[in-house]
Amino acid sequence: MALVLMEEFGEVPGEGRVKKWTLKSSNVTVEIITLGCIITAIKCKGKNGEVNDVVLGYDDLDGYLANPKYFGAVVGRVANRIAKGRFVVDGKDYQLAINNGPNALHGGLRGFSKVIWASEGVEGGVRLTLTSPDGDQNYPGEVQASVTYTLEGDTLSIQYQARSTRTTPINLTNHSYFNLAGQGSADIYDHEVSISAPTYLPVDDTMIPTGEVRSVESTPFDLRRPVLIGPRLKEVPGPGFDHNFCLSSPGDAWTERVCARVFHPASGCVLEVSTTQPGVQFYTANFLDGSFKGKGGASYPKHSAFCLETQNWPDAVNQALFPDSLLRPGEEYRHVTRFTFSTA
Repeated sequence: MALVLMEEFGEVPGEGRVKKWTLKSSNVTVEIITLGCIITAIKCKGKNGEVNDVVLGYDDLDGYLANPKYFGAVVGRVANRIAKGRFVVDGKDYQLAINNGPNALHGGLRGFSKVIWASEGVEGGVRLTLTSPDGDQNYPGEVQASVTYTLEGDTLSIQYQARSTRTTPINLTNHSYFNLAGQGSADIYDHEVSISAPTYLPVDDTMIPTGEVRSVESTPFDLRRPVLIGPRLKEVPGPGFDHNFCLSSPGDAWTERVCARVFHPASGCVLEVSTTQPGVQFYTANFLDGSFKGKGGASYPKHSAFCLETQNWPDAVNQALFPDSLLRPGEEYRHVTRFTFSTA
């Protein structure tokens, strides 16, 4: 298992100290802070032995306290969008803060990505825990959540668990932005991507799924075989990919399987993703614009990274035919996602 180290990262006035945990194996180093369970760095070797940090981020705590694009964070209670910020549970209407056009995004104005989590070392990693009180961001129920990061060899595993005192929607994911050429590289056009999904979710002009589950066959969304991202982006309507790819159908057993692979030929770096989640949101950083200064003063323009956010389908709480997103008292929310780094 990995070497596990902990150090102080800074302090948030009135809230507490932020710790940084470092997980080190022979080929991969992962750095995580307790603010938002944020992955601040993933360093891995290319085919020529060079070491690159392959995730976007900031040099210091101040950057992560703002972090409007959720670099590296665990987002929740509900990742992705909820239409108009509204849903009904047990006959009661709930209204969330609107923070993305007309919709609610990534848990609200002060979701899981914005708070300091408790942490403890475990074998090969770190376990982070949070109590989200009843009514937090106007969601029902007190939620006890945990996120455990472990590094074994070249594989980073993320285990998500949660319980609630009342029925509530929940959908947790990690929002790391990857560039396998190294963070700060201009774009991802020279990356090859494949996603093992036969269907995807079309969206309306506010990025809410229409309710249709559409075959990828003969569309730009057919990524079942590796395609170069740059040319494929020219075929996708709108500014780029920001779509849920369906890994399983509602009612299917949520078993772990490989869902995506990205390869950067120049460095030889490969990222393979597996998950128990029913979907993966493939996002090509369409809304970065170069105005954010990242690590080492790097500029992050449009299409300078990609995200593979394993999760339930967006707006599932309002879509009867989508996989169930409700966590009920006595149930446990449990999912795992693994990122494996290698060279080819």
